[in-house]
Amino acid sequence: MPETDHAATPEQPATPEHRFTPDAEWRRVSPKYLVVEVIGSIITTVLIVAGLLVAFALWGLWWAPWAAGAVGLIAIIAIAFEPRRVRSIGYRLREDDLLFRRGIMFHRQVAVPYGRMQLVDITRGPVARALGLADLKFVTAAAATAVTVPGIPEAEADRLRDELVALAESRRAGL
Repeated sequence: MPETDHAATPEQPATPEHRFTPDAEWRRVSPKYLVVEVIGSIITTVLIVAGLLVAFALWGLWWAPWAAGAVGLIAIIAIAFEPRRVRSIGYRLREDDLLFRRGIMFHRQVAVPYGRMQLVDITRGPVARALGLADLKFVTAAAATAVTVPGIPEAEADRLRDELVALAESRRAGL
């Protein structure tokens, strides 16, 4: 073999301090996230129903009690579907991107390339924080691909954020 072949090979990139392994299967959000969703639905329903009943008491709007009953009924039906909806949320770390899915009737599946991630944000609402959960948000230059993965245990969210930031930086450097 001529010596020029050896010199023409590109340099191998530096290996990261931790080895990234893609997921073989989908990861689901914590089952405790169901409590967060149900409490949020109940609080929203109570506020809307209370507002409608106050409107009836103050202004005598004849339709307000009917609307309050309809809102309550719709909320009960929506809460009944919450367990299935929460089970439909999942994410998967692949070699080049994060794949996110959600939805029962209307499925949404988004692939967020690591090299395009500009921000990885963790948010913790009061109920989620009490249950030890967090939401992980990935922002890219395209607003349509912003993805929020809810209901991740706090320690896992912190670890995942750090791993994804490192992956994003290494993939951007390779662009």
